[in-house]
Amino acid sequence: MNKYRNRAWRAMGVITTLATAAAIGFVTPAQAQSTAQLHAYVGDGWGGGTITSSPAGINCHISAWDPYAGDPAPNPTGTCTASFSVGTTVHFTATADAGSYVNIPPDPNPVTIRTGYNYTGVVFCPNDGLCSAG
Repeated sequence: MNKYRNRAWRAMGVITTLATAAAIGFVTPAQAQSTAQLHAYVGDGWGGGTITSSPAGINCHISAWDPYAGDPAPNPTGTCTASFSVGTTVHFTATADAGSYVNIPPDPNPVTIRTGYNYTGVVFCPNDGLCSAG
């Protein structure tokens, strides 16, 4: 009986190997991510304005506010996060509201969408000198 024990183990090894190889052959490869999100950050300058994207998707607005008046900072409104196809180059335009100016233009601009985190940021300041460029 001992002389057949090794043959049985070898046969089990071959069967296991073949079953594993067959299973691997039927595994579908992971699909590449085809879209990713881009986030537009607006704020910290106390001024108001809108950042828009081309192609369309981002249309994010922040209202001007006075941090010394005791009011809380406003939250951005509109679409500040959008999905774009990976590889798309997105350009941005910043437009200040009346009484504000663009202190720091969209940066980076443009953004080529990659898998993972994509962002741009812009800072608007009020014309009354509440913030400065440096």
